[in-house]
Amino acid sequence: MIGYVTLGTNHFEAAADFYDALFASIGAGRAIEGETFIAWSTSPRSPAVSIIKPYDGKPATVGNGVMVAIAMDAPEKVDAFHAKALELGGADEGAPGPRFGNFYAGYFRDLDGNKLNAFCMTGD
Repeated sequence: MIGYVTLGTNHFEAAADFYDALFASIGAGRAIEGETFIAWSTSPRSPAVSIIKPYDGKPATVGNGVMVAIAMDAPEKVDAFHAKALELGGADEGAPGPRFGNFYAGYFRDLDGNKLNAFCMTGD
């Protein structure tokens, strides 16, 4: 149902480097790009995550309560993705682990302060 999510950035080149390395760790690459916009995806028909310099020319800001969730298929992949984000300069917002029921997630912020998580469903 989700086509793509866009995150504003004030540091376009640094954000591009961060997401190039982070998404490469799960087999995703640049799907669309321009001077002020880049989208990463695992395939042309899969959902994407993108960055953009705001169109109105004003600084990008972080939305309170806004978060992008990246689906994984195993807790080990959640752990690795979270660790990669921190290795690339992201900030920890909640170490990977079980949250409730069979929901397993790790939370982090990117270089601009946008909140993301990696998650999977465990068990039956």
